Amino acid sequence: MNETNLTGGEDQSAGDATESRLPEFNNRINPRSPGEALRPERVPPPPARSNQARHPIVIIMNFAMTILVVSVLGSAGVFFFGKMRFEERSHFDQPRTIVVDRGSGLADIAEQLHDRGLISSKWIFVGGVRVSRLQNELKAGEYLVPAHASMRDIMNMLVSGKAIVYSVTIPEGLTSQQIVDRLNADPILLGEITAIPEEGSLLPDTYRYSRGDTRQNIIDRMLREHDRVMTSVWNSRDKDLPIQTQEQLVTLASIVEKETGIADERSRVAAVFINRLKHNMRLQSDPTVIYGVYGGAGLPSGTPITRSDLDAENDYNTYKIAGLPKGPIANPGKASLAAAANPSRTKDLYFVADGTGGHAFSENYDDHRKNVARYRDALAKQKAADGAAAAAEAATDAPGAGPGDAANDATDPPAANATSAADGTGPPIEGEPAPGMPTPIPKP
Repeated sequence: MNETNLTGGEDQSAGDATESRLPEFNNRINPRSPGEALRPERVPPPPARSNQARHPIVIIMNFAMTILVVSVLGSAGVFFFGKMRFEERSHFDQPRTIVVDRGSGLADIAEQLHDRGLISSKWIFVGGVRVSRLQNELKAGEYLVPAHASMRDIMNMLVSGKAIVYSVTIPEGLTSQQIVDRLNADPILLGEITAIPEEGSLLPDTYRYSRGDTRQNIIDRMLREHDRVMTSVWNSRDKDLPIQTQEQLVTLASIVEKETGIADERSRVAAVFINRLKHNMRLQSDPTVIYGVYGGAGLPSGTPITRSDLDAENDYNTYKIAGLPKGPIANPGKASLAAAANPSRTKDLYFVADGTGGHAFSENYDDHRKNVARYRDALAKQKAADGAAAAAEAATDAPGAGPGDAANDATDPPAANATSAADGTGPPIEGEPAPGMPTPIPKP
C-alpha cells in the first residue's frame, strides 16, 4: 500500500516536471530542412532593466562619468601632442635675435616670437610656459636664438636672462660731464641721465649691460662701485697722510690720475703731492688750473695753458691756493685711489716729463732745473726731427723747393720761446714745464 502510494507519487511528480517543460519543447521550431537544422536557435531577449538602473540620478552619474573619461583621455592627448610640439626642433636654420622689452607679458612675448618665426604656435608656447610655471621668470633683454631651437630652448633662454651683452668703457680721468656725454652717445642704452653726478663720485671701468638697459642705471652702478671701492681704499690708507676725509683722498687721486698715465709712476707722483702738502708748498698742478678755468668740459683740443690761466683766481688753481683744491677735478680709477691712499715713501718734491713718456723726479729745486733742461733739449730735438720729416715730405710733394730750407727754419726756434716757460717771464709753451711744478703728459 505504501509502496504503491510512493510509486504513484513519484509518477505524479515526473508528470508535473514533464508538463513544466512542455512549453519549452512546444516553442522549439521543428526544422523542415537540413539547412534550418543548422541555424542557431532564437536567442532569448535580455532581462528587463530594473527600476534602479532607470533612476535619473544614475543616468546623470553615468553621463558625467562618460564625459570625465572622454575629457581625461582628450586632455592627455592634447598634453602629449603639445609637449611634442613644445620640444621639437624648429624649422629655421639661421640664428635670429629677439628683443624682449621691459614689462612685456607672456602673451606679448609669444606674439613677438611667433611674428619673428621663432615658434610655430604662440598658444603652445604660452601653454608650455604656464605648465612649467615660469611665466613670471621671463627676463627682458636682447637674445640670440640659435638655429633649430625648440620652444623649450627659447623658454629656458628667456628664464636664464643670458642676453646679448654689450659693454661701455669709461676711461680713468674723465670728468662727470664727459662721462655723461659718453653715455649719451651710446646707441644701445636708453633713457636720459637725470642729473650730472658730483665730480669724483663715479668709478671708471668697463660696464656690461644688455639691450634695454638705461643710461641712468649705468650711472647708478658707477656710483655704487665708487662707494664700494672707496670704502676699501679708505680703510687701508696710510694713517700718516695729511688727509682728513674721503673727499680729500678722492681729490688727491684725481690730480694723480690727470698727471700721469703710467701705472708704475702713480704712487711716486702721489708722494710728491703728499710731501708738498707736508711742507706747506703749493701743489702747482696744471690739471687743477685747467679744471678751474674750463670746468667739467675740459681743455679744448689743441689749446695750450696760458699765463692768464695760471693767474686765474678760483678755488681749483693750485698756483694760487694752498693745499688741495676745492674738490676732485676728475673721476680717478682704482689704481690712482690706491696710490693716493698709500704713496711711495720718498722725499721727492718735483717731477717733470723726461721726453720719453715718463717723468723725472727730484728732491730739490736744482736737480729739478737740470731735469727741466734735459726735457727741453729732448723736446727741441723732437721738434727738429719732426721739422726735418715735414720738410722732406714737403720737398717731395712740392717741386722747386730748395732742399733743407724748411728743416733749417724748423731748427731755429724763437729765442723768446726758449726761456719763457723755464723762467716764468712769459706765457708757457704747450708741452713745456715751468720749474717747481709737476707737468702733465698726454694720457695714452
